[in-house]
Amino acid sequence: MDSGNELHGSLPETLGGSARPGGYPNRMNEHDERGTTMTGVDPSRLDDQQLMKELETIHRTRHDTLLYGSNDALRAHNERMAQLEGEYLRRNPRRLVSAGRTREGARERGCGEAATPGTSGS
Repeated sequence: MDSGNELHGSLPETLGGSARPGGYPNRMNEHDERGTTMTGVDPSRLDDQQLMKELETIHRTRHDTLLYGSNDALRAHNERMAQLEGEYLRRNPRRLVSAGRTREGARERGCGEAATPGTSGS
């Protein structure tokens, strides 16, 4: 072995300060676990009730994470939210969509709010 960098469990070169631009390790065989850390259970393993609870929790904490969380915390929050929402959409491809939550519905709502029935625009 040359410098011990190839030992399983050693720090990735990105943590040791020897990384190429973009944060990629210099060696192809380097042990690098970036992107593999996930907080919480894999969403596909949650039952429907657990998935909804996780979604409610992550949506409730979103604003504080955006305003006060570190960049790493926000990145982890984004990844987890995408995983949970993706699993929800996978399980519910024909979910009920409210007409008011579509672009067309929003335009109709916008027009209705701008003009009061029985009054002219002048």
